[in-house]
Amino acid sequence: QVQLVESGGGLVQAGGSLRLSCAAYGTIFSINDMGWYRQTPGNERELVAVLSSNGYINYADSVQGRFTISRDSAKNTWYLQMDSLKPEDTAVYYCYAEIIRTILPRDYTGWGQGTQVTVSS
Repeated sequence: QVQLVESGGGLVQAGGSLRLSCAAYGTIFSINDMGWYRQTPGNERELVAVLSSNGYINYADSVQGRFTISRDSAKNTWYLQMDSLKPEDTAVYYCYAEIIRTILPRDYTGWGQGTQVTVSS
C-alpha cells in the first residue's frame, strides 16, 4: 500500500506565505513525477506545480515566480513553498505522485487527502 500524507495549509493574509508538505509511505520503489494540484468549488482540479525525477519543473502561469516546489528524495517528501499569496490562491491543495511500487501492479498514481489554503484580502 502507498499513502500520501499532506501537512501545512491554513489561513493567511494576502501577501503572506505558507508551506505545504507531502510525504509518501509504503511499498515505494521510486517516485517519478511529484507535484501539487488545487481545486475550488465547482471547478476542475488544476495543476499548480510538478517536479520530475530528472529535475524538470513546471509551474502554472498563475503561480510562476511566487511558488516553489522542492523535494527531499531521502524522505520521499516534497514541498510547496507559497509566497506572496493572493486571495485567488484560495483552494484545496492536493499533492500527487507517479510511483513505481515494489509490488504489482508497479505503476501507481497516489493522491494526498487535500489541505485547505485560505488567503484573506
